[in-house]
Amino acid sequence: MTDSNHLALDNQICFALYAANRAVTARYRPLLSALGLTYPQYLVMLVLWETTQGDERVRVSDLGKRLRLDSGTLTPLLKRLEEQGLVRRRREAADQRVVLLDLTEQGRSLRARAETLPARLLCDSGVAPDRAAALRDELRALLNELEGGASSSAR
Repeated sequence: MTDSNHLALDNQICFALYAANRAVTARYRPLLSALGLTYPQYLVMLVLWETTQGDERVRVSDLGKRLRLDSGTLTPLLKRLEEQGLVRRRREAADQRVVLLDLTEQGRSLRARAETLPARLLCDSGVAPDRAAALRDELRALLNELEGGASSSAR
């Protein structure tokens, strides 16, 4: 490959990931619209459905780490979810700097309506389930390498 080919758009992994992300998000949009959620809100709800049982709460800082979002991005997202009646934000009594999240009953009940979304998206896309799982695993491995590489190169 010549130097000029290294700069070709179609040779960039970043562009392939970016374009694929946009395409997946676009496929989710009509499905999520029926739930009254945006894609980033859906991601927040996925984490909360996965991690909260009963009266358990999630620290906003832990949610941010899990979603790889900073507080400047997460705060308005959570505010909108709270305005929709899906989550509650509360300050921890022992340390007022810590914000805790829990699902409302409405937020919990939305899970049942969202249960079919991943399968519907996969079916609509025409991607075989084993291929999608392999791609997901490969992307996770890439993410782990990139995040590990970023911390080791900063030393």
